[in-house]
Amino acid sequence: MENIYLAFVVILFILAVSDLVVGVSNDAVNFLNSAIGAKAAPYRIIMIVAAAGIFVGATFSTGMMEVARKGIFNPQFFYFSDIMIIFMAVMLTDIILLDVFNTIGLPTSTTVSIVFELLGAATAVAIIKASHNPDLPVSEYINSAKALAIISGILLSVVVSFIAGAVIQFITRLFFSFDYSHRMKYLGAVWGGIAISAITYFILVKGAKSASFMDDDTKRWIHENGNTILIYSFLGWTLLLSLLRTFFKLDILKLIVLVGTFALAMAFAGNDLVNFIGVPLAGFESFKLFINTPGATPDTFLMTGLAGKIKTETYLLVIAGTIMVITLWTSKKAKTVVQTSLDLSRQQEGDERFGSSFFARSLVRGAINTSHTVTKFMPARLRIWMNKQFDSTAYEEKREKLGKDAPAFDMIRASVNLVVASILISIATNYKLPLSTTYVTFMVAMGSSLTDRAWGRESAVYRITGVLSVIGGWFLTAFSAFTVAFIVANVIYFGGIAAVVVLLFAAGYFIYRSHTRFDKKKGQETEISELEIEEIDGELLSSTVLNKCKLSVSAIIKEVADVYNKSLDAFEREDRKQLKDITKEVEVINKKTKKLKNNIFSTVKKLQEEEIDSSLYYVQVVDYLRETAHCLTYITKPCFEHVDNNHKIFTKEQFKELKEIRAKLTSIINESVEMIEKSAFGELDGLLAKASELVDDLRKYRKEQLKRIKKEKAGTKGSLLYLNILHETQNLLLHLVNLLKAQRDFVDYKSDEKDIEN
Repeated sequence: MENIYLAFVVILFILAVSDLVVGVSNDAVNFLNSAIGAKAAPYRIIMIVAAAGIFVGATFSTGMMEVARKGIFNPQFFYFSDIMIIFMAVMLTDIILLDVFNTIGLPTSTTVSIVFELLGAATAVAIIKASHNPDLPVSEYINSAKALAIISGILLSVVVSFIAGAVIQFITRLFFSFDYSHRMKYLGAVWGGIAISAITYFILVKGAKSASFMDDDTKRWIHENGNTILIYSFLGWTLLLSLLRTFFKLDILKLIVLVGTFALAMAFAGNDLVNFIGVPLAGFESFKLFINTPGATPDTFLMTGLAGKIKTETYLLVIAGTIMVITLWTSKKAKTVVQTSLDLSRQQEGDERFGSSFFARSLVRGAINTSHTVTKFMPARLRIWMNKQFDSTAYEEKREKLGKDAPAFDMIRASVNLVVASILISIATNYKLPLSTTYVTFMVAMGSSLTDRAWGRESAVYRITGVLSVIGGWFLTAFSAFTVAFIVANVIYFGGIAAVVVLLFAAGYFIYRSHTRFDKKKGQETEISELEIEEIDGELLSSTVLNKCKLSVSAIIKEVADVYNKSLDAFEREDRKQLKDITKEVEVINKKTKKLKNNIFSTVKKLQEEEIDSSLYYVQVVDYLRETAHCLTYITKPCFEHVDNNHKIFTKEQFKELKEIRAKLTSIINESVEMIEKSAFGELDGLLAKASELVDDLRKYRKEQLKRIKKEKAGTKGSLLYLNILHETQNLLLHLVNLLKAQRDFVDYKSDEKDIEN
């Protein structure tokens, strides 16, 4: 029997390593966003600083491990076998849940997931035990007061983080403005002293009592002399930074951002490590208590020992910290910094990732009305001075000159993001509240970006919708974690070893699928990013735009032809799976054309002044390409839905007509691609004649279908789909013809321009 539970402990640690890798890949990049977004240092330096913070922070997390042992439930009422079921259910659920959320692209939080998984699994086992022992109700098994405090802390962190980020950023910007280089000469050392000493105080003084490597005397001295440490820290840092700036021209803001990155990484490891190894360590401690009690049996041994204070061994924390650091350096997901918070907090508007929502529109409308009301009662001088402090015109001009090397926001905002987030997380760690670093870092960044007027009239509704989407994802995480853990705990309780084996295979499959889908997604993102036009010295030549346009357009048209033919072939075979895959391919093509269209503004803006006329042709080509790709959506999706609903497919006569249409359309597309790639449109008139002939054929086949309907030789669903395919094929053809004409005009314009120059 002991061997079975020893195997359970080993499995828990294996799952913990996997959870560490997945968790760090998804969460650790949160503390990289500010440093990378502000371009504070080379990527390698930022990673070294973050890795050092993670390693040190791991040794400060021993106090947080109590959350997994007794923070959510009362272990003294559970037998050893019950505890192992709870822990196994939590770890299996965590692996599966993180993978599912990553796969479908929903934001999640490892803190929320682990807390609600513990609550869900413990509740499941508690209900089973209460049904066997009515004298002990379910409420006795759950540590309701602590669980409620933890959940309230997580929810409250959303509001507190947002307000703290907004208020502190507002005050900081009033002092420094966007043109802060001059003021940093006499305020920089003071700001650096405040920021770094605040970090020192909350991490060293408040976090020292949880450090596993410090003896009790050292902890007591630090605790008793906290205020003294704070005062001397402020004076020391201020003097040191002042001297370094005077004699070595030190960039104080860069130092603050790097120190903040270290602190936030340290706070992350100190607070979030329990999410990954807290449960396996609790399982290990449970096993040690069990085997060290002679005569104990799994179904009768109460886990009263877990309710006491148990010190986590330093070597275990060091091992966990090492795995986190290695993951940070090697994981493909960790190398790809989370773009969501950067997109939602960057200073300029652009390709917004989120759409608009009714609630977001209402909030923006209300904020505008409130702003107008407040402005009326504000003294004119005060209003002018505040507007001057928040005027980012000069800063934006500098950003534009930097081009792709431009930061998403400036160092002032980056320093506020890091300092505020690290302090809030350190406070939570001090009170043993598993605060979500994802919540805190994200909401602080949102609050500071709102105050910084990054959410202008052009982007506010999209940014707010994005924030609401992320917050909604967190609430969905809580519900999903509780529900799935509840179900998994029941499955293990009643299914025994066989259920554990099946769930382990399922978890392994999910991990494998997560990696393969991520690689596929990264490949698609790389293809889309390759559509961006490289600028030269901050400006673009129209010849560069033409060449890039030619390559992009021809590649996408080839994909359109391939997908068009594949979708009709799959429809004829009634291959539902391939049709579903094809609809995803169409989504990728649409993302590519959307990327090109969304880049029109920045591309035209960067064109050299004397070549601005050529932008007209570029806009036309991209517009027609976008419409051409859209036609695919209205063909492939209805085909999939038709097969998915098990409707009858077309008759042999209809497929024969479609085969003729496809052959002619493919021929036209191939000739079109050749013309575009060679920039030779001498045969365009002949191609237009073929296109006109195909339009006539489509009209003829449309009439034939109407006759079949009249004679009741065709069903309703099949007829509607067939007519839809004919209509969208004609639209695709017409948009393609217009695209060719626009591309020809683009090429002719450049040729005429060269002739004039010669």
